[in-house]
Amino acid sequence: MRIIAGRWRGRTIKAPRDERVRPTGDRAREAWMSILHPEIPGARVIDLFAGSGALGLEALSRGAATCDFVEIAQPSLRAIRENAELLGATPVEMVVHRTDAIRFAQKLAPRAYDIAFADPPYKLGLAPRLAEVWLEVPFADVLGVEHDVHEVMPPGGQTRTYGGTAITIYRAPHDESRGAAFTPHDDPGRDGGDGGTVAPG
Repeated sequence: MRIIAGRWRGRTIKAPRDERVRPTGDRAREAWMSILHPEIPGARVIDLFAGSGALGLEALSRGAATCDFVEIAQPSLRAIRENAELLGATPVEMVVHRTDAIRFAQKLAPRAYDIAFADPPYKLGLAPRLAEVWLEVPFADVLGVEHDVHEVMPPGGQTRTYGGTAITIYRAPHDESRGAAFTPHDDPGRDGGDGGTVAPG
């Protein structure tokens, strides 16, 4: 896998040594980033079900201010840390939370982030469940979820398909209070959930 654009363009990153992990393909990731490109610079980003961290690292490469990576599997946590070190990402711009992504999202305040990426395992009901959590409390201005093309998502999003992969994007109504909410990234000492917070390196 490679970073597609930005300051780390062309740099290779590692996938976790875990057969359960299915990294977002370059084509889908490039399309995803193209859709959100104008909103990424300066954004507070969260990468849920982070896997290798490719989505969040791509966002940082393209100018996002910060990214929180939420992942529970040890091989993926190791890959995120190794990729962060490889690229030279710093604890100032990224924090890794070792916890369940759904439970982490359920605890977030409205508009805690500007952009949320999520690439949960396919066909386990996790993609629609996360969308339901967001619809109850929009914890980001924009939520993008990758899922199997046959998986039915809650209404309210816009879906684009790329072969057997689909990406559904939800957008919160505009609100002048944007940016006022506390985010976990604001407090590096905050426990990241069940397993705590892990800084890169």
